[in-house]
Amino acid sequence: MCNDYRLMVDAASIAKDFADVKIKIRFGEGIPNLEAREDIKITDVGPIIRTIDGAGDEAELVQRRWSWPGPNKRPVYNFRSEGREFASNRCLIVADGFYEFTEPQDPKKKRKDKWLFTKKDEPIFCIAGIWRETPEIGEAFTMLTMAPGPDIAPYHDRQIVILERNAWANWLDPTVSAKSLIRPLAKGTLAVKQVG
Repeated sequence: MCNDYRLMVDAASIAKDFADVKIKIRFGEGIPNLEAREDIKITDVGPIIRTIDGAGDEAELVQRRWSWPGPNKRPVYNFRSEGREFASNRCLIVADGFYEFTEPQDPKKKRKDKWLFTKKDEPIFCIAGIWRETPEIGEAFTMLTMAPGPDIAPYHDRQIVILERNAWANWLDPTVSAKSLIRPLAKGTLAVKQVG
């Protein structure tokens, strides 16, 4: 499952993409200086979009830690979506790529092969997430996972939930069933290339 993702765009570009789907982005904590990052890893800080109380067509972009401490103190960075409704604390995790790792094709290679997945014809996409506040670290987010779709199945037996662009506003609306939005992307939606 995803333990590394990428974001190479700035806050203004993110706000523009959200404006295209009729969601106005607010920066209640100030406009973050998002530097292009090839790798955002567990416990790193990344941008998320979440609702502003009472605003249906507005959301805020904040930066939070990816993962919170679980009961055994191991980081909770992925969370199974099956059988859950997620009626509150939903967020969108902004990315333009994510990685999966497989056993090396070259038997002499010691490290796993690294594969980059991007969404064809879209500069960014959103991963369904939830956030919570913990006494240890404050607010943090995690990515929801599901059974793999056709583009991911050859590489992993689980995948993160990638939402279609027209579902972003619905994900932020707690009155819309989360289960109705969680589904695999159509075959050929994701591009994949080996990067390591």
